[in-house]
Amino acid sequence: MQRVILILAAVLIMGYGLFEARRLISGPEITIDSPVDGSATSTSAVTIAGTAQNIAFLTINDAPAYTDEAGKFVYRYSPPAGYTVVTVAATDRFGRRASKSVSITVVTYCPL
Repeated sequence: MQRVILILAAVLIMGYGLFEARRLISGPEITIDSPVDGSATSTSAVTIAGTAQNIAFLTINDAPAYTDEAGKFVYRYSPPAGYTVVTVAATDRFGRRASKSVSITVVTYCPL
């Protein structure tokens, strides 16, 4: 009976440890909330916003970016007119990488 209780306790402790380590095991996760992929805008400034979890380092278009305590990031960007791709990349402390891209089209108004 005592052996069964010890085995059950060990299994519970290992299960809880794996449950808590699930985010470390899964690697970096990136979500881009805005802008919507493939959208068009006529403004000269675009705000890239989203969430990055389980990261040690974050870049947006190869420039260092920062998150708050909740993992949220906001990046203001002035893209050139036309088609632009913005890439958000992250690395975790084990060297695993993840990236997400969003494409936008900046339309300029040209009166006739």
